Amino acid sequence: MIRGSGQRYLPGARALYKVRCRDSTEAVVGAITGTVRRPQTLVLGRLDAAGALRAVGRSTPLQPDAARELAEWLSPAEPGHPWEGVRFTTSWGSRTPLDVVLVEPALVSEITVDTALERGAWRHPVRFARLRLDVAVADVPPFGAGAEPASG
Repeated sequence: MIRGSGQRYLPGARALYKVRCRDSTEAVVGAITGTVRRPQTLVLGRLDAAGALRAVGRSTPLQPDAARELAEWLSPAEPGHPWEGVRFTTSWGSRTPLDVVLVEPALVSEITVDTALERGAWRHPVRFARLRLDVAVADVPPFGAGAEPASG
């Protein structure tokens, strides 16, 4: 929260401004809402130290152009997906289940994120920036690393 250098504190007044810093980083697309041909949001993950895909966030709704581009590359998950049986919720702290479609965790997405992490996941929705077809899943920063760039 900030206020002007010459501005004094005014009790009860909305005189402060919230400024958020967003960073760019990468994550693996592990699931979506919608369908493989019409994705609506992404459920993203990163590999932990043991090599397991751990959820790190969910995107805001995709723009139509981004959804069309992603639909060209998404494929339904094969049996044995790391998130089989995992229950996702509609928002942070919610108990309302989120209906997801598991996809092959082979695509890397560049995302913009804020700095609020809790237990390795972003508390606020992330924003899809673009697909990173030039980055391998193994090059994505590890689970819990925050907004580091990919090493690839």
